[in-house]
Amino acid sequence: MRVVVVGTSGAGKTTMAKSIAAALDLPSIELDRLNWASNWQDLSKTNPDEFAQKVREAISADAWVSDGNYAVVRDLIWRRATHLVWLDYSRAVIMYRVIKRSTTRAFDQKELWAGNKEDWRRWLRPSHPIRWAWSTWKDRRSRFENLLNGAHYSHLVVLRLRTPRDAASVVDQLKMTV
Repeated sequence: MRVVVVGTSGAGKTTMAKSIAAALDLPSIELDRLNWASNWQDLSKTNPDEFAQKVREAISADAWVSDGNYAVVRDLIWRRATHLVWLDYSRAVIMYRVIKRSTTRAFDQKELWAGNKEDWRRWLRPSHPIRWAWSTWKDRRSRFENLLNGAHYSHLVVLRLRTPRDAASVVDQLKMTV
């Protein structure tokens, strides 16, 4: 089983992927960990070939759970995946989660990836997860619907979760599809 977990920033992709991976005893691939280099260097933009190579290596295994939405590697992952879990939550749920997460990270200063930490001064940038989640929520939902309704990814077993309550049974749903 190869599962990709998608959704906008703050939806809980990493948390969901780790939960699925633990329950099904599968390796977890965190795309943010592969993408972000020191000083918030975004490899998907600054060195997409390097990022794609890291992803290719990570998804070459027979089974895994991946989380993330990087368009530059979407086709690599989705074509190889067998299942897709879409955290398609309301904007209110997303904003609550992403604000809470960003605030917690700003206070605890826990390292995220490659030495990077949340910094209050970055919150006004359009790329900050809070602003990104707000500005991309509607477009991302529409884009995922279009991609998943097309023939290109018809091989995927799609679990579209509309509320966090739906997430409670996702592992059982995945087990039933095997």
